[in-house]
Amino acid sequence: MTDHDLAALQHRLAEFAAARAWQPYHTPKNLVTALSVEASELVEIFQWLTPEESARVMDDPDTAYRVRDEVADVLAYLLQFCAVLGVDPLAALAAKIDRNERRFPRPAGPGSEPPAP
Repeated sequence: MTDHDLAALQHRLAEFAAARAWQPYHTPKNLVTALSVEASELVEIFQWLTPEESARVMDDPDTAYRVRDEVADVLAYLLQFCAVLGVDPLAALAAKIDRNERRFPRPAGPGSEPPAP
């Protein structure tokens, strides 16, 4: 198991919270609220950028650091939320992709436009 396995990361997050006695605060409501706040902080980085500027956001080391930091916060709260509710995030994503593939089938032929989501 590497440090980047989801289960290992969830375990590290749980240990971090337990060492600080934060579990009483890690309710589904609190975690999803924190997730929303962190996602908004990620949005804030891009808020006034043009589409072209947003595509180059990782070119600036300071901004790239902020993006990576907010992505980490979003993922941390999502993984904690999933752990508290017993949701397997990878299984949930795989099931959602399966549903979307059925809902939005591939275009029929060359040059066909895919249906808008």
